[in-house]
Amino acid sequence: MGCTPSILHHYHHQNSTNTTTNNNNHRNGPAEEGDGVPAVGTGNSTHLTTGCTSSPRSFGLLKKVKIDKAVKSSRSGSHPSQNQTGTPGGFSITNQDCTTKVLLAFGKEDFQSDAFWLACEKLGYECNLARTRDSVLEAFQTKSHEIVIIDTRNPKVIDGESLCRALRALKTSQYTVVVGVVRKGTSEKEDSSIEPMLNMGFNRVIMETSGLVQCMNELLQLYLSDVQPRLQLATAQAMHIALDKCSDVVHITDQNLNIQYMNRSSERFLGFSMKDVAGKSLLETNSVDNKELMVQQLQRGREWEGLISWRRKMGDSVVLSGRVIPVCSPGRSPTHYIFIHESQHMMLDKRMSGTLVKNPELPKGSNNRKGSADMKSISSDGLRRQSIAKLHNLSIEAPITKVIALITSVQDNANIEDIQTLDKVVDILRTTELYSPQLKDDKGKAGDPVTNDLIGALLSSGPSVTPIARRSSSDSGSVSKIGLSRSTFKTANMSHQMKELLDTSLLWDFDIFRLEELSVKRPLVYLGMNLMDHFDVCSSLGCEENVLHNWLVVIEENYNAKNTYHTSTHAADVMQATAGFLERERLKQILDPLDEAVCLIAAAAHDVDHPGKSSAFLCNSNHELSILYNDLCVLESHHSALAFKLTISDDRVNIFKSLERDVYKAVRQNVIDMILATEMTKHFEHLAKFVNVFSIKKEDDSPDGGRSSPDIGILTAPENITLIKRMLIKCADVSNPTRPLRMCVEWAVRIAEEYFNQTDEEKANNLPVVMPLFDRATCSIPKSQIGFMDFIINDMFETWEAFIEMPELLQNMQHNYKFWKEKEKCGIHRIQDVIMMQHTVKTSGKTD
Repeated sequence: MGCTPSILHHYHHQNSTNTTTNNNNHRNGPAEEGDGVPAVGTGNSTHLTTGCTSSPRSFGLLKKVKIDKAVKSSRSGSHPSQNQTGTPGGFSITNQDCTTKVLLAFGKEDFQSDAFWLACEKLGYECNLARTRDSVLEAFQTKSHEIVIIDTRNPKVIDGESLCRALRALKTSQYTVVVGVVRKGTSEKEDSSIEPMLNMGFNRVIMETSGLVQCMNELLQLYLSDVQPRLQLATAQAMHIALDKCSDVVHITDQNLNIQYMNRSSERFLGFSMKDVAGKSLLETNSVDNKELMVQQLQRGREWEGLISWRRKMGDSVVLSGRVIPVCSPGRSPTHYIFIHESQHMMLDKRMSGTLVKNPELPKGSNNRKGSADMKSISSDGLRRQSIAKLHNLSIEAPITKVIALITSVQDNANIEDIQTLDKVVDILRTTELYSPQLKDDKGKAGDPVTNDLIGALLSSGPSVTPIARRSSSDSGSVSKIGLSRSTFKTANMSHQMKELLDTSLLWDFDIFRLEELSVKRPLVYLGMNLMDHFDVCSSLGCEENVLHNWLVVIEENYNAKNTYHTSTHAADVMQATAGFLERERLKQILDPLDEAVCLIAAAAHDVDHPGKSSAFLCNSNHELSILYNDLCVLESHHSALAFKLTISDDRVNIFKSLERDVYKAVRQNVIDMILATEMTKHFEHLAKFVNVFSIKKEDDSPDGGRSSPDIGILTAPENITLIKRMLIKCADVSNPTRPLRMCVEWAVRIAEEYFNQTDEEKANNLPVVMPLFDRATCSIPKSQIGFMDFIINDMFETWEAFIEMPELLQNMQHNYKFWKEKEKCGIHRIQDVIMMQHTVKTSGKTD
């Protein structure tokens, strides 16, 4: 940091020689020897050129303006003056090796296309000419030209207006200048306004001209007034992304010190969002010693260094050392100030040192592990931590973790060959299925497929999770083509309050209980259609919107409304959390649209027909479900089985009916796997696998404590995508302690009441009491929540937040933990007291 970035204007490279071949869509001509002028050539000749195109027809025009070799070899000399700009100590971004690329879209050859072609030749621009709509789009997508000139004079030959719209529909045309050529007489008409063409996407409209100088002037003006600012805008956008990704805490203010921008590190560290602080004075809530001296120095255009006490959203303050840099043009007063403070990552990493890091400053006998059960040790202050690189610091000590740690320690003193061998051992141990049987190649006789099939079938433990084939959102190869369009869920029957509420469906503080009230306890249908429309699930599955709506209605009807917790409201809440996770940038990079659809479907159906009792209760009471599923994963097996039974029972609700067989099989296995992952008996197994896979060893001299984030190849491996989706739905399923306080308390009351009902029934029927502490007469609600967060939630959400970077999870978790601690000290234990407290919170509007 330390300076405002400067931009070196776009330069051109004049001597690029690429081989092109004439075809029906692109015209080409060989260069004439001796004078550098394209000469007459056959239509199919292959030649070397600067990317420009010519034809026999244009030969006469080219001869009139002969180009000698000296000019041809120094085309960039024809460019307008382009001086490097910058500030002392700053940096420049140059595009020196690139040539300005011009695409001519002319349906037939004439004086105008020839004039522009020669103007590009004179200026050293790379030029291509295409004659049809398809060839224009193909050429543009290949080279991303800075300037596209479209002939709109004869729509019968090439429809320029339609072509312009098609270009603007491409994402790569954001910084492209599109010019329309019109006839000379157009400007003399009374209704000759160019507004319709500008609205179509044209940036400039010019009249036809055969003059070479006029065409050169037009191109120069286009470059200086349109192309160059767009290139600078693209560079500025790249720098904006860099600011957002950097670890320093950065604020940018106007000349009055009102905040105009803060990067994501600032948001995480301070807890405020940009919406919270936009336009507010930076010094209104934050304090500086000798404020007058700082302001005076900045107004003179001088940098200032010192300490600033920053107030954070949690109410505390932190003092950071940094500097402030004024931004001003020479001879003018500053227009902006940039506040830069180094992040506290190193300090944070030391505080969060894990099981494999020994701290010599601690007394003997002290526990060197991060206190996973002590919420004071949770750094939920919003700092952007080093993402996956710190996962190994978590206190997850499964046996396999200890084995890998021992092997890693042995490698420190091993020779190169042993290190390579042990690396292979560690890679094998990191796989998720260590004991999955595999048929060795030397078993069975060669050429005996019957034996191989028989032994393979006997050793198989059943179908594994088939990975969903990676495909883009535009790939329709897995669904039957039935003329689908984007979902347009009708909102005519919704109240204004419902519409406003659903507009916030992707926010982490979304009020699911308000939706439960407005929808008359049918939140899953309304929220489900809203979220599935956002993720375009209908297109991913190839199903009609009414089929998806019917499916949600059927699934919601099969949730038990008599339960206090496991209702369709819980399903909708889990689906909303899933959608919130899917919006995170890391998951967008990893999961494709069909993955997203699978996640939302699994979330919606994950607890369908839940009886309000645990699997242990069903086993102890010889319930028919426990008998059916042999006491193994009873509830989760029932949820997934019933979800598919309801889905395929009727084409009117079968959202999978258009999928091809193999794709349906993969989708089915992925949905089942995600639902089964919500079984809590395998909680620590899933968490340990996730941590082991996504914390990768780095070189000894690495600055981040010996670990690094895995590359995208590791993240997108099929078996690892399965782990990610398991972790996603697990966190969504138990996200209550990370929600805003009012919702956290409401969910705590609901789950406690359901557990109390189970304990009451167990006692009434002389059954083993699965959770004896959940007795409505003696149970402490705050203690139950504290214990749940200590042993289940803390480590899991530390891990998940490090992966997806969602600081509000840990901020809310710490706040809620502190709340329950305070209530425990105040003697609030019984559910009646909590309900009364919650009612007080609702009526007063307070949060604690």
